[in-house]
Formats: sequence, C-alpha cells, structure tokens
Amino acid sequence: MKKTLKFVAVFAAATLAFGISAPAANAAAVKACIALDTGGVDDKSFNALAWKGASVDAPKANSGVTAKYLSATSDADYAPNIKKFIDEKCDIIIGVGFLINNAIVAAAKANPTVKFAIVDQDGLSDGKPLPNLKSIQYATDAPSFQAGYLAAGVSKTGKVATYGGLPIPTVTIFMDAFAKGVAHYNKIKGKKVEVLGWDVAKKDGTFVGGFSDSAKALQISKNFEQQGADIIFPVAGGLGGATAGNSLTSKKSSVIWVDADGFISAPQYRKVLLTSVIKRVDLGVSTTIAEVGAAKFTNKPYVGTMKNAGVGLAPYHDLIRMVPGALRTDVSKLGNDLRSGKVTVK
Repeated sequence: MKKTLKFVAVFAAATLAFGISAPAANAAAVKACIALDTGGVDDKSFNALAWKGASVDAPKANSGVTAKYLSATSDADYAPNIKKFIDEKCDIIIGVGFLINNAIVAAAKANPTVKFAIVDQDGLSDGKPLPNLKSIQYATDAPSFQAGYLAAGVSKTGKVATYGGLPIPTVTIFMDAFAKGVAHYNKIKGKKVEVLGWDVAKKDGTFVGGFSDSAKALQISKNFEQQGADIIFPVAGGLGGATAGNSLTSKKSSVIWVDADGFISAPQYRKVLLTSVIKRVDLGVSTTIAEVGAAKFTNKPYVGTMKNAGVGLAPYHDLIRMVPGALRTDVSKLGNDLRSGKVTVK
C-alpha cells in the first residue's frame, strides 16, 4: 500500500495558523486506521486532509499515534477495508465520506467494542446514535455563502458557475450556499450576477456523476466558460484540478477550490485560484484520535464551524489584486456576521 506524503508535508505548514495542540501528557498509544473513499489519498482535497489529520497532526499531539489508510476503487471496497481494520485491531477506524456511511454503521453495530468515526455523515442507525460511533461533520454553507458573495463581486462577465461530483448533501450544501451568496450580493449591491450550474429553487444542478471522471469535469468547465462564466466553483474533490488546469490554459476563468487551501495543496494551479472554501477534515480527524488517546472518546458529534475554525475562507494569495479593497472589507465583514449569527444562510 503506497502512502504518498507529498501533499501532507507541504500542507503541514498551513496548520500553524490554526494552532495545533501541544503534545498530550500521558496519552496512550493509538493505532488510527482511515478508510478512504474513491477519491484517493492524493486528491489534494478531502481524502488527503483526512490522512493528514491522522498521519501528521495527530502524532504531533501524541507521539504514540500510528496511522494507516486503505483506499477504495469502488463502493464495493468499503466493507472489506473496514473488516481488515477490525481484524488488525485498530483503536479507531474512521470512514471518510458520505458514501461509506452504511458500511461504517453496519460495522459499528456488529462490533460494539471497536471505536468508529464517520466523516460527513451523522452515523445514525435507524435514526439513533451508536455508542461507539462519532460523526464528524462541517457547516460548510457559511463559507460557501461568503465565497458566492466574493465571486459575484469579482466577476467581470456577470456570470459565475458551480458543479458537483454527486448530488449528495455534503456536495449540494456548498453549491446551494454559493448560489445564495451570489443572490445576497445582488440584493445588497443591486446587481444581477447569474449563477450557472445550480438552481436554488429546484435544488438541482450540474454534476459529474462521481469523483473520478476528469474528462467530464473538464468539459463541464469549458461549457461554463463558453456560457460566459469567469469564476468557477467545483465541488468535486480532486476533479477541481481539471477545472483549474483548463483555466490555466484558457485564461478565461478563475477557480475557487474546495476543502483544502488549494494554493497550498495544489500549487501548480496558484495562478488561477482566487480562494478556497476550507473544510478542516484534518482537524476533525486529529481531534477524534486525540480523544481516543486521552481515553475521552464519546459518540458526541464533532461539528466544524466558522466559530471553531473548522470551516472558513482561505486567503486570496497571489490573486489578491483581483479583489478590490472595498470588496475585501465586505467579504471580511460578511464572514464576521456569519460567524456571529447576524447573517444566516437560508
């Protein structure tokens, strides 16, 4: 099993801004096992962040942490991968992604003495929590709303776009909030910026049909550009690379990355990355592993919010000049209002 640490090594520097915990005293050794979804450990996004949380951040807090992952090539790999981890007597098994939820829930029910966690799902069984299963979830609607406002303010064509990997709640929450952020900008500024790829009223939009078809993601991106979109927000894990690669070539659009700060995780696209909607999967994973080491693991959900820095909007980095000073101020104020609850995503 190949464990590529290129991404996590580069990304580690960025965690300083969020404050990694000091090594825990008297923490027990923990064998942390990460069951990834089909995006792969090198997706520069969701899966890579989960692996970073287990293999880089958790050992910083507890030197007794060892980490291992198994990738999935299809949904059929989820249950067998989890079974392997159970047989290896992992201290915590963390499933990554909405689609692995059923396999994690089934395993947790069948193995009540094993600790489990699931990223991006509630982990409920027949509507009820399991005592040995923690959910790790994120309120990504707030920073996506902020990103939509930003995109509308930056756009020169009056058209922005978004697309998703699959029409699942953990994807559509980004898309819907992004479109609502554009609408908020239009209302405040009296503009008519159009959103391609998502219909707020119908709750439907443009999807690749998975997280591995880069050719389709590329075609979607080109279609958006042909329709006039100059800011594109792909919510499809590593497929954002197809969009950013096209933007580098066409020079017709800029991209808002998702999950990780793409400026750091995918530096080859820096010239076209306006910002990123950050989802700190690494923080949720490392926090859960720390609880196991401190003998404080419970099934109480971990929820990443703007208040606890579990989600947020990345800096503009090299494209800061695209964002006028007044717009930067507006976006920053909007972030504060979302954080305090003065503005909500409805």
